Amino acid sequence: MGKIIAIANQKGGVGKTTTSINLAASIGALEYKTLIVDADPQANSTSGVGFDPKNVKTSIYESMVDNIHPKDIILNTENPNLDILPAHIDLVGAEIEMINLPNRERKLKTALEKIRNDYDFIIIDCSPSLGLITVNALCAADSVIIPVQCEYFALEGLGKLLNTVKIIQTNLNPDLEIEGMLLTMYDQRLRLANQVVEEVKTHFQQMVFDTIISRNTKLSEAPGHGQTIIMYDASCVGATNYLNLAREILQKNDKTQIAKEEKKIEI
Repeated sequence: MGKIIAIANQKGGVGKTTTSINLAASIGALEYKTLIVDADPQANSTSGVGFDPKNVKTSIYESMVDNIHPKDIILNTENPNLDILPAHIDLVGAEIEMINLPNRERKLKTALEKIRNDYDFIIIDCSPSLGLITVNALCAADSVIIPVQCEYFALEGLGKLLNTVKIIQTNLNPDLEIEGMLLTMYDQRLRLANQVVEEVKTHFQQMVFDTIISRNTKLSEAPGHGQTIIMYDASCVGATNYLNLAREILQKNDKTQIAKEEKKIEI
């Protein structure tokens, strides 16, 4: 049975989509079958792996609102072992349409349970809000990764997100765990960035991943080419960071195939 991990933070610009597509691609490169679920109406994960959202005819929206089977919507990417359940702009209307539906918080969970056994990992890219679609993602997920940028106000809003996680654990998904906090956009030359790293590690200790995602031009360029960092430049710092994160998550989840480390991908 595949593990479902949501990437969530209601703050925009912290690296949710970058993490979703590149972590998923890295897990795929390490020979685990992986699915990205684009749960953001901006559809950046969809375009980030090479699909034009305007050309997407059926998406996660139809799966949640019209009960279309996800298998009929999933697209194969050029990345090894990586598929995507795409989004398009209609997802904006899903929250309004779902308000009066029974069991509205579990629509995504219902959809993903149909395909859960087809994948080792399912990564959900959440929108920068704590609305109904993000609640759906947290209800469907086994755990959540919280990206935290190494910049001023990094901890702002984290309390609100952690409170939302606690409410969902209490009322909707008691099995939801925090997979970890991921420090992103790190520049070792900046004193502020190093202060943020220390502050987050002091506050949250074991909840923080050892892997830190550095600022990297290639990571910024890759989505413009519709490619993950693994396909765009597998030798850059950004690719190394996300491969290390993927390995850390595999070890944390006791995936025995980590023995494949010995024949890890050439980068």
